[in-house]
Amino acid sequence: MSVEEMAARKIIYPGMPQKGVLNTFRELRTELVKLAGNRNIVVMVTGVSSHSGTSFVSTNLGAVFALDKTKTAMLIDCNLYDPSLSSLLDVEPDYGLTDYLAEEKLDVNDIIYATGIPRLRVVPVGTHTEAGAEYFGSSRMKHFVDGLKTRYPDRYLIIDAPPIGLWAEARILADLSDYVVLVVPYGRVNEAQVTAAIDALGEEKLAGIIFNN
Repeated sequence: MSVEEMAARKIIYPGMPQKGVLNTFRELRTELVKLAGNRNIVVMVTGVSSHSGTSFVSTNLGAVFALDKTKTAMLIDCNLYDPSLSSLLDVEPDYGLTDYLAEEKLDVNDIIYATGIPRLRVVPVGTHTEAGAEYFGSSRMKHFVDGLKTRYPDRYLIIDAPPIGLWAEARILADLSDYVVLVVPYGRVNEAQVTAAIDALGEEKLAGIIFNN
C-alpha cells in the first residue's frame, strides 16, 4: 500500500506530517506491550456510542504494531453493524469471520487476508451478520481466537467491536480479550455513559480510554 493510499485511508505511517498522531499510537503500543509483558495479547477496541471512531483506532493500533519488525498484527472485524476493515483490502473478500463461524467446512486460512501493509493481516466480518451474539459466544469462536493467539506468538490480535453501550456482542467479545481499549467520542457523550461503559467492561480488563475527536 502506498503512502498516498495510507494517508487517504487515515492510516499512520513513518514520516507522516501529523507527527502527534503517529506518536500517540506509538505510546499506546508501548503501554499495551508493557501490560502484556513477554506475551502477545488480544485487544478489543469498543466505543461508548455509535460512530466513536473504533475502526480508526483499531486500524492504527494494528498498523503501529506492524511498524515494529519484531511483531505482527491481525485486525478482526467484529463490528457487525458498521463493518469497515474490508476497506483495507484491494479485493472483495470471499469469506469472513461470520462465514467461518457458520460454516464448518471453512478453514481459518480462508478468512485471513493481506492488507498491503507489511506484517498486518485482516479478517473481514463476513456475510452472516444476523446472529452475532450466538456466533461470538460459540466454542468455535473461542477456539478461533485461542488458536490464532497460540499459533503466532509474535502476533497481536485487535478486535474491532460494536459499541459496548448498545450491543451484547461487545460484552461477549470482551470475555475473549485480554484487554479493552474504550473509545470516547469527544464532546458527544456524558460522564454517566462513560462510567456505565467502564462498569460493563470491568476495570480489570480496561487498558485505557481514548478521547477521539
